[in-house]
Amino acid sequence: MISGLEMKVKEKNNRKRLEEKIRNKSAKICIIGLGYVGLPLVIEFAKAGFFIYGIDDNLKRVRDVNSGINYIVKKDSGLLNELIKNKKIKATCDHSVINKSDIIIICVPTPLTKFKQPDISYVETVSRHVSEHIREGQLIILESTTYPGTTEEILLPMFDKKVFKAGKNYFLAFSPERVDPGNKDFNTANTAKIIGGVTKNCSELTKALYEEIISDVYSATSPRTAEMTKLLENIFRCVNIALVNELALLCKRMNINIWEVVELASTKPYGFMPFYPGPGLGGHCIPIDPFYLTWKAKEFDFQTKFI
Repeated sequence: MISGLEMKVKEKNNRKRLEEKIRNKSAKICIIGLGYVGLPLVIEFAKAGFFIYGIDDNLKRVRDVNSGINYIVKKDSGLLNELIKNKKIKATCDHSVINKSDIIIICVPTPLTKFKQPDISYVETVSRHVSEHIREGQLIILESTTYPGTTEEILLPMFDKKVFKAGKNYFLAFSPERVDPGNKDFNTANTAKIIGGVTKNCSELTKALYEEIISDVYSATSPRTAEMTKLLENIFRCVNIALVNELALLCKRMNINIWEVVELASTKPYGFMPFYPGPGLGGHCIPIDPFYLTWKAKEFDFQTKFI
C-alpha cells in the first residue's frame, strides 16, 4: 500500500519528468486526426524540435504525410517534406504508438447528427483507443470543439482507473483549436491559445507545452470554461454574419449601400466590430457550434432562444 507522502512524491516526479521532457524537446507527441487542425499542429511541434506521431484512419492522408505532401496548405509541402526527411514526423494508422508517446493531442471532427445534436462519436472512439494504451506520466489534450463538460464527463471517466488519477499519474486538459484556413495573417504559431486543465498540474504542463510553439498562452480555471470560450468565439461570428447578411437584404430593398453603412459604422472607435455581407454561414464550425451549446443548455433547463 502506497502512503499519502509516497503518492505526493510520485505525483511530483511524474510532473517533473514530463516538464523536463517538454523543455528539452525529448517528449514524443502523438497527434490524432490529421485534418485542418491536426496537420498544422504536427508541423509546428516538429519545427520546434519534437518528434511527432500522426495518427489518422484515412490511409491516403497517412501516405501523403509520409511522402511530404501537405494537403491542407500546399505551399507548405516543402517544409513538411524537410521534416519528414529529418525523421521528425511519422504518420500511421496504428494506435499502439499512443503507448510510446508522452503527449497525446486529439484533433478529430465533432459534427452534428441528422437531428442536429452533438456527434462526439469520433472523440469517444479515439478516447477508447487512448484508454487501451494509456501509461503513467502522459499528458492528454482534447482540441476538438465541443460542448462544456465533454473533457470531464466523457474523457475523464475513461482514463481514470484504479491506478490512474488525473493530475497525479497522468494529466488531462482541453485546449480549443483556433484555426482559420486560408488566413494569411494568422496561423497556429501566432494565434493566442487557451488551455484548461482538470487540475493545476494538468494546466501548468499543458501551458508549458504550448508555450514551446505559441507566444501567448492563457489559462482557464477549468476545461469547461475553455470549452465554453470556444463556443462563444464561434457563436459570436455566427450571430454577426447572420445579422449583416439580413441587413444587406434590407438595405438592398431600401436602396442603401450596405458596404458604405459598414464602413461608416467602423469609424466608431469603440463598441463596434465590422462584419461584411457574404455567402452566409459555412465551414466546419460556425454553422455547427451553436447547436452544441443549445443541446447542452437543455440539461440545465435553459433555452438559448436568441442563439
